[in-house]
Amino acid sequence: MLRLPPFRYHRPETGAEAVALLAEYGADARPIAGGTDLIPNMKHGLFEPAHLIGLNRIHGFTDIQVSDTEISIGAGATLAALSRHPEILRHLPSLADAAGHVAGPQLRARATLGGNVCLDTRCTYYNQTQFWREALGFCLKKDGDTCHVTRVGKKCVAAHSADTPPVLATLDAVIDLTGPDGDRTIPVADFFVADGIWNSRREPNEIVTRVRVPRPAPSHRMAYTKLRQRKSIDFPLVTVAAWADAPEPDRVAGLKIMVTALGSRPKMLTGLDDLVTESIWNEDLIEAISERAFKQCHPLENIIVDTEWRRAMVPVYVKRALRALVPIT
Repeated sequence: MLRLPPFRYHRPETGAEAVALLAEYGADARPIAGGTDLIPNMKHGLFEPAHLIGLNRIHGFTDIQVSDTEISIGAGATLAALSRHPEILRHLPSLADAAGHVAGPQLRARATLGGNVCLDTRCTYYNQTQFWREALGFCLKKDGDTCHVTRVGKKCVAAHSADTPPVLATLDAVIDLTGPDGDRTIPVADFFVADGIWNSRREPNEIVTRVRVPRPAPSHRMAYTKLRQRKSIDFPLVTVAAWADAPEPDRVAGLKIMVTALGSRPKMLTGLDDLVTESIWNEDLIEAISERAFKQCHPLENIIVDTEWRRAMVPVYVKRALRALVPIT
């Protein structure tokens, strides 16, 4: 049986108190809300914090508010709540869809949006027991000096596996953080970096307080598709988030597609506007976009599924997202 290491649990009631505790205990502290990823990782010996800083008592941490200009979602809002909230379903259906496809219902009832945004990267050689990892000689991400995926030991390429960030990035969402130096805001599209050990711009002593999404225009369309081994529980092998501005039934004025679960950060496809601005929305255009996605996406061997098959599935799921995004008339 895997057991938790000993720790002390703190219950701050404000963001400032939580930040102060993180600063006080430094590397020995971790923030926790739902804990659906942190607790299993602690049982595997991946993290051994002496202090857990609970965030659930912070005022407004779970609030979902809609204004004329934006939709503000507290970092503590559960994925289950997001997946069925009427305003999220109405204005941000791709986000509701992504939240509703994370893990299974029991985990979604506890897992939070902030936790999903800050989800630790995953790898075949990392998410194992202490005994398994020690037998292999550990890895670059934890206790070792070699990346068993690239076999050169220079950079960790553990996979970004969160469902909601690619959707949020296509919706031009921003993340509000608070830390010892005050508050700051980072666009979700710029939040992640290509470093599997720590793949975000969040500092260890900062906490995510909310995510804010501009209210979509009537012409905006959005979609989300996900590939995984089973339709519940499993982390994604590929996810595709798509957004389009479709002012006319057969025209798309702007298009954004983000693919994740390939490397240490989500990948925004490039050059799409060059394809859509002068073309009628039809199957030929969808085929051209999916071919571009295939050329730009190169999965790594960080998940126990054949990389060539995963790459072949990228255009398949891009096509599915595009057909759901703007149906062909």
